[in-house]
Amino acid sequence: MNKQLREDADKIIDGAIKAVCPDEAVRRALENVELSGRVYIVSIGKAGWQMAKAAVDRLNDQQIDYESGVVVTKYEHVQSDIDKIDCFEGGHPVPDENGFKATQVAIDMVRDLTEKDTVLFLISGGGSALFEKPLIDGDELAEITNQLLKSGADIVEMNTVRKRLSAVKGGKFALICAPAKVEAIILSDIVGDPLDMIASGPAYPDSSTSQDALYIINKYNIEVSEKTLGLLAEETPKVLENVHTQIIGSVRELCKAAAYECEKLGYEPIMLEDDLTCEADEAGAMLVSKINENLSSWKKLAFIAGGETVVHIKGHGLGGRNQQLAFSTMKAIAGQKDVAIFSAGSDGTDGPTDAAGGYVDGESYKALQDAGLDFDAILDDNDCYNGLKAIDGLVITGPTGTNVNDFCVALIS
Repeated sequence: MNKQLREDADKIIDGAIKAVCPDEAVRRALENVELSGRVYIVSIGKAGWQMAKAAVDRLNDQQIDYESGVVVTKYEHVQSDIDKIDCFEGGHPVPDENGFKATQVAIDMVRDLTEKDTVLFLISGGGSALFEKPLIDGDELAEITNQLLKSGADIVEMNTVRKRLSAVKGGKFALICAPAKVEAIILSDIVGDPLDMIASGPAYPDSSTSQDALYIINKYNIEVSEKTLGLLAEETPKVLENVHTQIIGSVRELCKAAAYECEKLGYEPIMLEDDLTCEADEAGAMLVSKINENLSSWKKLAFIAGGETVVHIKGHGLGGRNQQLAFSTMKAIAGQKDVAIFSAGSDGTDGPTDAAGGYVDGESYKALQDAGLDFDAILDDNDCYNGLKAIDGLVITGPTGTNVNDFCVALIS
């Protein structure tokens, strides 16, 4: 492993993610919010605890009282107790019973409010799985989610289906809060920031149609029950009059932050795109091509892209899209001096693993061979986690408290 490049990569990852943590962004957003009547807080998603803590700290600073609140976040993401806030952890990316129970607590809290009251609704990525009251059996919902994940369906397609199988998605939670006002503050984890798709749009009118949902089920040959088919054919709310929304963070800001960190280390940052939605392997190939086109440059260069790639799962191994992106480039850059490619999820978790992503450089392929591992076999089995682990190529950050998609970087030093 190229020690200097790995150190640079770790500094870029750490600095970029810290720059998009929600603490200060939530505080700024609250300056533009008028909170009236009784105030209730509902905070959902992987950044749920962090956003709720930032909001409570700001309200306390402003001496604004709040009645109570609910946090629904991923396992091991609650850092401590928050005054008057019930904090729950649930399953992600597959919803589970703990998430369902937590969502019911939030529903019960806001169900009988008046037009004078306010729900401060803090939304971050992962909310689709975590904030859920299913209209079908929980086991079937988990099975449908697993089928969609394995099919390669993107997040917009998944949410188009899931919001029709839920009592809170697709604008339905805002209807439950009505006539109370909903002040929604959103940390976007979807390319292009479609408000009705982030966390499946629990407080935003749904732009997708039942026809779209049925098309997706057929496109990926998803097996569903007759009851589910009936729910997919029902329409979602298209107008909501009690909601005001702000977006406070997105993958664009993440990429800008990565560029700034690269510049601090002497690299010339070159932004490629911040709306990646392709296969992870294709994104990796793009970064490899940028390296090959610029190997003769006398400058230190950093090529940066962001978004959310997908992986069509064929094997039974362990990994995630960022690990796959990085690992897939290993053979193509083998033996090249002073180049590296890494990819990471801003939330600190990539797929069902404890890694945020992966790192490889020109020495990684030989290290894999020396470890007695087969590159192609690992890729075929989607086992990039164990492949990267064997060569110290995992990017481990732990839960970050934010979630604004992924970013990947190719370095030439």
